[in-house]
Amino acid sequence: MSRHNIRPFTETEIAFFSSFNSPWDIQQFLDSIPYNAEHICKSPAKVLEHKSAHCFEGALFAACALTFLGHRPLVVDLGAENDDDHVIAVFRRNGLWGAIAKSNFTTLRYREPVYKTIRELGMSYFDFYFNANGDKSLRRVSTPLNLKRFDSEGWMTTDEDCDHLAHGFIALKYTALCPKDMIPELIRVPQYMLDAGMLGVNPAGLYIPQ
Repeated sequence: MSRHNIRPFTETEIAFFSSFNSPWDIQQFLDSIPYNAEHICKSPAKVLEHKSAHCFEGALFAACALTFLGHRPLVVDLGAENDDDHVIAVFRRNGLWGAIAKSNFTTLRYREPVYKTIRELGMSYFDFYFNANGDKSLRRVSTPLNLKRFDSEGWMTTDEDCDHLAHGFIALKYTALCPKDMIPELIRVPQYMLDAGMLGVNPAGLYIPQ
């Protein structure tokens, strides 16, 4: 990102982000806007302007909004096989982890702050993380990425593509969520779960599994 493009929040943006009273409020906003199928990644300010978001945009937006509630801007990558990865914004309350997320699948969004570890939080997504064929696809979870390291780039308000922020996950440690010898034994989710997970899906944003 170009440093000359860095700008502070406008008064309108500050008022909006300050209006959230809880992580659940942030999730409800993300649930209220359409899933974005474009490959560019908008900053939180641009998500607010355009009222649409995909997974990574939603995680950045939530992480930004969480800072207005006194949390650090932390995101976690859920690594998948034969499917898109999923990025979630994570927060702690009373020492326990919860998550906010934007997803094309209904089952991959909010998690209550009741999980002792990031791996435990990641496991809460395991049985509900499946591709369009119904194959369970979640394999690993990263340690949290603190987006504060990108503050000098103005990631919260920039007009530029923020997709490169995902490169921050490359150096992070990932923990396996499924033993390799168990992968061939995983069941395909039943049709009712597939239907529930894909309720209201944007087909243009779906990963096409092999």
